[in-house]
Amino acid sequence: MRRAINHLKRCDPVMAAIIAKIGPYKGYDLPADFESMARSIIFQQLAGAAARTIFQRVQAACEKAVHGEDTPRSLYGGFKITPEAILALSEEQMRACGLSRQKLSYLRDLATRSQSGEIDFTRLPQMSDEEVIEHLTRVKGIGVWSAQMFLIFALKRPDVMPTLDLGVNTAIQMAYRKRKLPKAKQILALSEKWKPYRSFACWYFWRYIERMRAEATAAKKNGPKSKKAKGAKA
Repeated sequence: MRRAINHLKRCDPVMAAIIAKIGPYKGYDLPADFESMARSIIFQQLAGAAARTIFQRVQAACEKAVHGEDTPRSLYGGFKITPEAILALSEEQMRACGLSRQKLSYLRDLATRSQSGEIDFTRLPQMSDEEVIEHLTRVKGIGVWSAQMFLIFALKRPDVMPTLDLGVNTAIQMAYRKRKLPKAKQILALSEKWKPYRSFACWYFWRYIERMRAEATAAKKNGPKSKKAKGAKA
C-alpha cells in the first residue's frame, strides 16, 4: 500500500495534493463471495441508509426461510445470505423487504447461476480482471461497473479504472479543473500515469468528492450566520 501511495504522489502533483488533503488510505475489507455481490445489487441506485435497511430485511427474511440450517454469520453482521436462502424466498417475501421486482429478479438470477455452479465465486481470485468482468456480467443486473466495484473492494485488485463511475469522473473534473465531465477516453489517458495503482487513485477520488461536497454544504450552511455575526458586531 505504501508503495502505491508513494507512486501516486510522485507521478502526479494533483494527486499528491488530494492525498495530502484526505490523509492515510483506508481501504475496504469485503468478502469476495455471493453475499457481497447480492449486497451490491441491493445497494444499486439507493442511498446508503435505505439500502442498509433493505439489506437487513433480506437477511432477516433469509434467516426465517432457512431457519435451523447451519449457516455462518455474515461479515456484514447478521445472517449470511446464500443462494439457497434467496431461492427459498417467494416474490412476495422479497417485495416485503423493499426490493423492486427488477432487483429481486436480479438476485434470483444470481442465486440460480451460483447454485448451479455457472457463477463460481471460489474461482474468481485466480481469474484476470477481464475474466472476472466477463464471468459476473452474465448475471442480469450486473454490469461492467458493478463487476469493477467487486474487483476493487472484494478482490482487492490494485489497477482497476471504472470510467463509468460518476463520483470518480466528478472528482477528476473538479481536481483537474475541467470545464466538462471527462469522457472515458480522457480518463483512461489521464490514468496512465497512475498505473499500476489506479484502484488506490479511485479511492482517493471518492473521498475527495465527499470532502468537497461536505465543505461546500458547511460553507453554505454557515455563510449567512457569519454575515449576521459581522453585522451585529459592526
